[in-house]
Amino acid sequence: MLAGRAALITGASQGLGREIAAAYLRAGASVAICARDRAALDRTQAELAPLATAGQQVVALVCDVSKPEQVTRTVDEAIATFPHLDILVNNAGVYGPKGVVEDNAWDDWVKAIEINLFGSVMLCRSIVPHLKQRGYGKIVQLSGGGATAPMPRVSAYAASKAAVVRFAETLAHELAAHKIDVNCVAPGALNTQMLDEILAAGPETVGADLYKRLIKQKESGGASLENAAALTVFLAGPGSDGITGRLISAVWDPWRNLAGHRDELTGSDIYTLRRIVPGDRGKPWDGELK
Repeated sequence: MLAGRAALITGASQGLGREIAAAYLRAGASVAICARDRAALDRTQAELAPLATAGQQVVALVCDVSKPEQVTRTVDEAIATFPHLDILVNNAGVYGPKGVVEDNAWDDWVKAIEINLFGSVMLCRSIVPHLKQRGYGKIVQLSGGGATAPMPRVSAYAASKAAVVRFAETLAHELAAHKIDVNCVAPGALNTQMLDEILAAGPETVGADLYKRLIKQKESGGASLENAAALTVFLAGPGSDGITGRLISAVWDPWRNLAGHRDELTGSDIYTLRRIVPGDRGKPWDGELK
């Protein structure tokens, strides 16, 4: 599906990012993987290299996505390595501080926004001129539950994930004329290092309800990494051309059949963030204002 294409994937030294890189290689793409930890990145590059066949490459680029100069350098290096680079996957993210917002260290709260939101925006800003020049491209943003529901005691994560979805929707409109699709993926509740991190914080910090739910998730195995990665392959491939500005759930949405609903999606608010009004829930309150 991705033969002849190349992708820059952030947060790709472990977890979902690593799984996405592997899925892209199996689909025929070359990949530039980036993360902050050089040792972890090198290990992942060595593990992924056997998946590359003739004409494919795996390159590793150290990058802290919260640092503008590193983002610029990384995008420049990726384009220099792959002049045909046409896919960006913004996967890097952190939970940030845990606990009630007034107790959070402010610097930690801001750092989570810098990584999750500003990092995604900076990467888009850096790669968009290249994609415009090519007249085609795919930007895939990993989102999550924080975009669609309140997440008490992980407020920086929730706020940043909601913001990246609205940014992606907005960017999709800006880039539609250039045939550059921008979409968000809600991968589902994954059992990754981020889950272990929030469990380690304990119920007193993250809240008893969330902690209990995540313990059950840990025991059940969580959502499928492979399924989430497969959705990002679909959104990077030609079968999704013209599907843009959407937040798509890897678990709940019929994404494998979305190409057949392309015309219905265009101009609609399906799979977007929107305000729910009383009429949407069968309540007559709207009429009281008329």
